[in-house]
Amino acid sequence: MAQLLRDMQEQIGRFYGVELAHDVRDFLITDAVLLDSLTAGAPGRDIDEKLIVMQGDDGIDLALYLDAAVLARLAAADPRERLSGANLADFWTLLEGVSHFSYLVWNAGFDQPVSLLELEMQAEVDKYVSTRLLLEQQPGADLGGPLLQRLFIDTCPLPGLDDEERNRYHDASHLACRYCADLESRYPADRLTPGLVRELRSFYRLPQAAKVSRIRAAHFA
Repeated sequence: MAQLLRDMQEQIGRFYGVELAHDVRDFLITDAVLLDSLTAGAPGRDIDEKLIVMQGDDGIDLALYLDAAVLARLAAADPRERLSGANLADFWTLLEGVSHFSYLVWNAGFDQPVSLLELEMQAEVDKYVSTRLLLEQQPGADLGGPLLQRLFIDTCPLPGLDDEERNRYHDASHLACRYCADLESRYPADRLTPGLVRELRSFYRLPQAAKVSRIRAAHFA
């Protein structure tokens, strides 16, 4: 599923009109033992995806961990061929990792800091956009419910989170849900229209405070 990683990274680059200097596949690890060694055993819970960021001598060092079982299941049920409720969670796990990597690398190219809340919020928006793209290409796809419901209501919090992590994930999901719901009210067509693309490209480039302000100022149809 290395090619799926690359395809999703290229899709994000094309859609948002950004150049991504590094190939996510070059930073991929799937060995949980190696993950533990890189994170000194933290966070002490089973996870399927994690972006590891370490300060190096000349900048930051990155690695993207994705559980090998997730990649194996996606290889057996490729969402590019048929997206369904059965492979949706694994697709979003992979996409979250690609989103985190791409957004951090792109901002680092401009020496722009990125908060954990901003990474999580943008990842939720990227899941929404990328899934809409696949649904446009696969009109018969059945997610088991509307996209917004499956993404923001049917998902369960990750186990083992501390209070700070739980609050951050909740806030990121709430903000992204409000933003994506506003997008659906303004751009309800199945296809991604030029107006929607312009809005999302503008949003992608905003710093966190401006993103939050735009979401809170949204008026629902």
